[in-house]
Amino acid sequence: MNLTLKIWRQKNASDKGSMVDYKVTDISPDMSFLEMLDVLNEQLINKGEEPVAFDHDCREGICGMCSLYINGEAHGPDRGITTCQLHMRMFKDGDTITIEPFRATAFPVVKDLIVDRSSFDRIQHAGGFISVNTSGNTIDANAIPVNKHDADDAFSAATCIGCGACVASCKNSSAMLFVGAKVSQFALLPQGKVEATDRVLNMVKQMDEEGFGNCTNTGACEVECPKGISLENIARMNREYLAASLKG
Repeated sequence: MNLTLKIWRQKNASDKGSMVDYKVTDISPDMSFLEMLDVLNEQLINKGEEPVAFDHDCREGICGMCSLYINGEAHGPDRGITTCQLHMRMFKDGDTITIEPFRATAFPVVKDLIVDRSSFDRIQHAGGFISVNTSGNTIDANAIPVNKHDADDAFSAATCIGCGACVASCKNSSAMLFVGAKVSQFALLPQGKVEATDRVLNMVKQMDEEGFGNCTNTGACEVECPKGISLENIARMNREYLAASLKG
């Protein structure tokens, strides 16, 4: 496959940045999208040019670091996958592919295709945890009975990898699907009830302070989410927030 790549290049956070065109040839349809970028970078390095900076780690769809905006879609044209799981067979010979970083005020560009998603970490630190005694007097997890339906929903919410596709695909750059998932995974379990009030109030407060927009129920976040996180988690977060606000 021979392709034209239109890639966002930005030297640093203060640089204006621009789209730059590149040609890549002899790309195998069995390559992953990141392997294709590896080929491009090898060519650039051999020519003495600066390689394209992009984020990645596991390349197994687990860490969420590889998040790219490809042809106007978070993680590209496939569904239920991260960028590292996207294969070049989803494209055609001669295609032009536009590659950008995730665009959101709360996700400032660090360099090229890399964005700073530490805002998600700060939301997590605000309440995405439970206090457990780990001093040697811990309770076996199976000692607390949990309704099967609640356990399944909690596990589904916990599959969120914090990649930010929900933010990138939302017209308002809302993080409510992410926060909803993190609130839900604890709200559904008895271990999370103790800090439920403070958790949802603190996490929503931090989300707002980070500059994320509000949800208008467009549903693009659920469609683009590589883990299929449901909009039901946003509804649950809203219920938890209302209950917590009334208690306060």
